[in-house]
Amino acid sequence: MIYRLYEYLISRDLTKFPKEICFMLSDADVIADSKKVGEVITWAKEFPDIKKIIFHISTKDAGKVEELLRPASLGEKTKVRVSTPKHDTTFGNGTPEILIALGKNGREEITDAIIKIAKEEIDPANITEETIEKHLAFQVNPDYVIKTGGNHLTDFLIWQSVYSELFFTDINWDGFRKVDFLRALRDYQSRGRRYGT
Repeated sequence: MIYRLYEYLISRDLTKFPKEICFMLSDADVIADSKKVGEVITWAKEFPDIKKIIFHISTKDAGKVEELLRPASLGEKTKVRVSTPKHDTTFGNGTPEILIALGKNGREEITDAIIKIAKEEIDPANITEETIEKHLAFQVNPDYVIKTGGNHLTDFLIWQSVYSELFFTDINWDGFRKVDFLRALRDYQSRGRRYGT
């Protein structure tokens, strides 16, 4: 009861939201609580300004983790893209859009983009930031990156998240509650984004 009141008090004061949020997780996080991904999606749906949620799950066994994230556990009326080193699948419709990236590596993504550019024989003098961005596997721009627990950040989205705001919490993923999510949003609201300036 107290937490619900606290959630209400935080929620009513939220007026500024990140459009895209990225959660950095490990496979151990998902194994400890695979339903938490669906719960976070449900919480985010309460705020229409949040348009996309990205879950990067660091793992060497993408298939095992993918089995835990069944479409039914991710909520209804949600567009979900699941991307693994072996395949890319999209299902559903609605907002926020969900990207679940399993076992992906940011350096590999940039290397692959450079290979694509080279195959297109684009003159090096004509290569711009926009050229590279168009060739990246993930066309995302997270405003906010949330890392739960004590593990270090991965190098996922190293190009796209260069100007992202970072939020670290000592709370492990399986203990991450709605009130913690709201606190993270409140923290974002209090920041003045400078985009590297």
